[in-house]
Amino acid sequence: MLLELNISDFAIIERLNLRFCDGFNVLTGETGAGKSIIIDALGTLRGERTDPSFVRAGSERARVEGIFSIADRPDLLALLDEYGLRDDDDQVILSREIIRESGRSVARVNGRAVSSAVLRDIGSRLVDIHGQHEGLSLFNSRTHGEMLDRFGGLIPLRERVAAQVAALRQVRDELDALRRAAQRRTERIQELTFLLEDVRAARLRPGEEEELLRERALLQNGARITELVTTTYALLYTGDETGRRAARPAVELLGAINDALTELARLDPTLSQAAEQAAELLYSVEDLATRIRAYRDSMEFDPARLDAIEDRLTLIRDMQRKYRGSIEHILERAASAEAEIERLTRSAEHLADLEAKEQRLLDEIGRLAGELSQRRREAGDRLAAAVEQAARDLALPHVRFAVNLERTEDPEGVPIIENGVERRWSFDRSGVDTVEFLLSPNPGEPLKPLARIASGGESARLLLALKSILSRVDDIPTLVFDEIDVGVGGRAGQVVGEKLWSISDRHQVICITHLPQVAAFADAHYAIAKLFSDGRTRTVVAQLDDAQRAHEIAAMLDGTPVSEHSLRSALDMLERARAYKQRTDRNLSPDALHVEVKQ
Repeated sequence: MLLELNISDFAIIERLNLRFCDGFNVLTGETGAGKSIIIDALGTLRGERTDPSFVRAGSERARVEGIFSIADRPDLLALLDEYGLRDDDDQVILSREIIRESGRSVARVNGRAVSSAVLRDIGSRLVDIHGQHEGLSLFNSRTHGEMLDRFGGLIPLRERVAAQVAALRQVRDELDALRRAAQRRTERIQELTFLLEDVRAARLRPGEEEELLRERALLQNGARITELVTTTYALLYTGDETGRRAARPAVELLGAINDALTELARLDPTLSQAAEQAAELLYSVEDLATRIRAYRDSMEFDPARLDAIEDRLTLIRDMQRKYRGSIEHILERAASAEAEIERLTRSAEHLADLEAKEQRLLDEIGRLAGELSQRRREAGDRLAAAVEQAARDLALPHVRFAVNLERTEDPEGVPIIENGVERRWSFDRSGVDTVEFLLSPNPGEPLKPLARIASGGESARLLLALKSILSRVDDIPTLVFDEIDVGVGGRAGQVVGEKLWSISDRHQVICITHLPQVAAFADAHYAIAKLFSDGRTRTVVAQLDDAQRAHEIAAMLDGTPVSEHSLRSALDMLERARAYKQRTDRNLSPDALHVEVKQ
């Protein structure tokens, strides 16, 4: 519930601090004193749109802050955890700053900046505001199904229907995709089969192109390679006999050098290291000569092999151009082609499976929607009886109220068996019913849609009647009513007060009213007034004690100055409210409700 509301520089409010009780809070005052401005300020905490005009003249920014108790709301604690905004297990603080120059607003939850969407998600679960014109929403038939299901406790069943409908839509999307693809499935299978046949015939393998290019380079330079290898080996091991003078081979020369240095080392030990180095050189050159000879003996330059390599490279290049990629890319496409061919070949089976699943879902939706529809009819009868009784209490004695459920036949809809006959009905996430509230305000008149019947005063009272009934299943802790009693006469005012006070049994109720009969039922009464000082207008709010309440209600009855007669009437009104509350709420003692006025 709302514990405290702080407003600064908002419209004509300079500074305002309000502490509310957990029951029925009433705000009264002259027209234009700023009562609805407080409601506008509360609306900003629900994430509603802001405007620079909200900022008080001469100020740079307006600020609204609300402190809410959420100790008994585990769902809100979980929501705060989800957004990472939880600070305290008992309270949450929402605030909104509106900056005149930029027109922007800054929203915060527990001191941390959040988007307006997050503020709206949290704030709308804390406060519900019903304005004097909100009766219009009651006449929107799209809201009637939600109201009926909440009243009947049918939301869990409705959510089960919605979940099955969502699953059905997903299956139907898959079916549509498969059916569209069926037209070119054969072409696609042929295309993929040609790819596989090409790759298999080509017998491509990763790295093959690089190997062939290296081998071709060797073959193309075969003569020169042979010449260089022969010369190198001759110089190393057999000697160069191509010149005029025969040259001794490098191995023989190094052998002679090694023998000489070995002999020198015996004669002069200081040459031992040189002898060792000569021996190592000899061994290395002998090893090199052996490797060159092995390479020479393995050389084979077959011109036919060069032709084969050129043919293979031509094939590889053709494949690369055709399939626009490297060998590795082509092989990957071939691998995925096999899987796709398998899937396309089995798509007929998959299509049959999805069609069977579609029918199972239709049958399940039909079963659940049929059950939901039956329970809606039962809940509709109970709601109609409750609304008619509440309407009689609110001086609408001849009102007849009914809940109408309509269906539309659809051969593609869900099957429902009733009285042994199966029929198919159009459906959506809420089931097969179109719910609409019907009303007959006067004797002899037929039931007609609510929007075409109720007058402004009737709409306010009907909304109040519904709220008094639906509040039992409404989990929003704070309900705000902004002059919802407009159009309600004095004779019905007592009952309006009773209804609003009864709602406060399960919710904190904040009500702006012009009816003294409603104000008399307040658990906490606040008077709003405009003051003029230093050429400026500002709004002030004061919580009234018992004596002040009597004077305020007397002024609401008969204007100012308050007469002895109007004060006596106010006292009688407060006493009637006290007696009603004492009879209705056994937890309240007579002392707690006693009104004492010093004259």
